[in-house]
Amino acid sequence: MSDTEPAPVPVSRDARHTRATPEPAEPGARASHDFRVDLERIRFSPYFSRLSAVTQVMPQATSGPVIHNRLTHSIKVTAVAREIAVGLLYADAPTRAIIDRLGGCDPVVVQAAASAHDLGHPPFGHLGEQVLDRVARDHLGLTEGFEGNAQTLRILAELDTHGAAQPGLNLTTAVRAAVLKYPWTRLEWRDAYTDLPPHERPRGVGQPSVTGAHKFSVYSLHAREVEAVRAAYPAIAPWQQTVECSIMDIADDIAYSLHDLDDFYRAGVLQHATVSAELRSWLRDRAEMAALDAAELAARPRVPGYRLEALRRHLLSRDGWIADDEAFGNAVDRVAEELVDGLLAVPFDGGIGSERELSAFIRRWLDRFQGSIVVEEHPHVRSSHVRLATQAWHDVMVLKFVHTRFVLENPDLATTQRGQARLVEALVRGLDEWLRDPDDAARAPRRLLEQVEEATESYHELRRDDPWRLQGVSDDASLARRGRGRAVIDYVASLTDAQAQSVTAQLGR
Repeated sequence: MSDTEPAPVPVSRDARHTRATPEPAEPGARASHDFRVDLERIRFSPYFSRLSAVTQVMPQATSGPVIHNRLTHSIKVTAVAREIAVGLLYADAPTRAIIDRLGGCDPVVVQAAASAHDLGHPPFGHLGEQVLDRVARDHLGLTEGFEGNAQTLRILAELDTHGAAQPGLNLTTAVRAAVLKYPWTRLEWRDAYTDLPPHERPRGVGQPSVTGAHKFSVYSLHAREVEAVRAAYPAIAPWQQTVECSIMDIADDIAYSLHDLDDFYRAGVLQHATVSAELRSWLRDRAEMAALDAAELAARPRVPGYRLEALRRHLLSRDGWIADDEAFGNAVDRVAEELVDGLLAVPFDGGIGSERELSAFIRRWLDRFQGSIVVEEHPHVRSSHVRLATQAWHDVMVLKFVHTRFVLENPDLATTQRGQARLVEALVRGLDEWLRDPDDAARAPRRLLEQVEEATESYHELRRDDPWRLQGVSDDASLARRGRGRAVIDYVASLTDAQAQSVTAQLGR
């Protein structure tokens, strides 16, 4: 603890400290003791350790030893989140009063949530997540598919263990609530709220369709637990994050927009000429581009500046509560000056000078973002109780655009990802076939077989307690299929990149 950080005082354990299974309290323990126990359980988890061998954005093998993985990303998110949370301890009295009314903010809870936020991500980063979701729905019959955030909660609530008899890590209510970035199930956005326009849907829902919400943090198997957790926060609206969760989410956005750029600059993926052309063309011709119709923009995405103009329009249509043309222009100008004309103007050469320039760039932007925090008691549905100020929000949007446009859409990365996608799908299908082989299923990996039993039992419990969540498909054979499918997804999602490649090769896929 910092010498300047206010010392916590002993308080009675309220609903925030409650665990699903009660545990003895240590006499005289301070308020944050329970939360520190949670933080230790998460950091000592094998699911946390495996993140060191899971792709963040760029595959390690193609980029050298400096690329972030999910573990280093999580560590940096934790550092940024803690800085924001500690800063709020010194906020003015009205701000502190708002935070208290909303349920409080403990820096240790924020650190625990930030450490846990990527536990559910499968091999090969977001690509693996997309493939598992599709195969889970199309091949395994799991209507909820797969989502990394929902898998995180599943790990904490059921799959992991800390040595006790009950499943999961038995975390406090506060920490469980703080990992719920998207506090809803997928299918509730398929069966309800479909008439809400985009600007009235929570961020992450996307375009509701036959598959439901795009992002969600809760599988139906854990919906009852989440309802109990959320009940401890009566001042938090149904689709809103807790204060501690919103800090973790902001920190994730900041780290994603800055520290990943660190990788791309080192690896030479971000090219000065192409990024400059996009940003400078828009700055020069923004008035002419604003007059173009949407069809023309969509038809010519390679014209420099057109994709940035499309982003501007998208933000105005979805996030009119904060989107502002002047702030957007300022953000593009700042990124063009500091990233393009500053950092990218001199290619990274591995020398001390390059390292210093990169470090100074990251530090300036971190300080700017961490000093641009706003707390609101009644935020817009697409915002959070803790958010970035208007200009900083636009800055992040433009940085993330650079990430998407010039890294995620890089043809060289796409080639690698094509092979990874085929590998993940082959692995899921291979394990499912093995489990359905009456002559050989018993020789499947022990952990997989145990997960089949536990997942199937969980679906039986759901039929007993909340049968409507099964959408009318609740016969024993259907529950067995769901249990088998969910276990296969759990198993694959728990592998590292190298383990996924090895198991697929061993299966001869």
